[in-house]
This record gives sequence, structure tokens and C-alpha cells, in this order.
Amino acid sequence: MEAENSKLRVLLAEDNSSVLQETRNLLRREFDLVATAENGLHLIDAAKEFKPDIVVTDINMPELNGIEAGRRILALGCCKNIVALSATNSPEIVRLAFEAGIRGYVLKEDAGEELISAIYAAARGKVFLSSRVATEPHA
Repeated sequence: MEAENSKLRVLLAEDNSSVLQETRNLLRREFDLVATAENGLHLIDAAKEFKPDIVVTDINMPELNGIEAGRRILALGCCKNIVALSATNSPEIVRLAFEAGIRGYVLKEDAGEELISAIYAAARGKVFLSSRVATEPHA
């Protein structure tokens, strides 16, 4: 087992309290969860303060959506790796996320199986796309 200080530092943004709790429990086992945020503006402030290795953000949040918050965090340089966690499988939203510089896109329903892999992929500079997003046909 890795020493506590060698774990990736993760910042989590999610506005739904039950999803936040479930995701926090999942991430705490593997990563150093430095903070959580409930909207996009708080996410940017937390990223500036904590300078995490990885940001995991919900796409649909109040104040500022996760894609725009991610774009701003990347522009500020306080985190280089962002993974989106989303309930939507919309090809347009996925495209916008990757155009903004987000490295990973995980469907919330698949987070238990894929979120940890997406975080490690992003930390290595790789792109990660949820298997169902990659394989489901889109209209």
C-alpha cells in the first residue's frame, strides 16, 4: 500500500449530496481527497487553494457548469488534469468536454467501475472515455 503522501490529490465537485457522498466514499479508498465543491464557482476557488493533481467534476452544476469551470481551471494552471462525471451520454456534451481540455469522461452510473481508472489515466496524460459512451450508438 502506498504511503498517504504519495497518493494522487483529488478535488471533487458534485451538487447532488447523495452522489457526492457515494463518490467521496469511492475516492477516499484510493486517493487523497483534498476538498469537495457544490458548484462551479466554488470548484474554481478550491482548485486555486488546493492545487490538486486531478479535478473530478460533475458536468451539470449550479453557478457554473463543470465544462466551463474545467476550462477556467486549466487556463489558471492550478490543475492540469480534469475528469468529468456526468449523467448524460450526449455526443455534443462529450465533444464540448474534450474541446475544453477535459481528459476523462465517466458516466455516473459507471463511476464504481470506471472512475478510478479514469483518474489514473488522466494523471498519466491519457484520455479516458466511459466504455458505454465509446460503444453506444448515437443518433
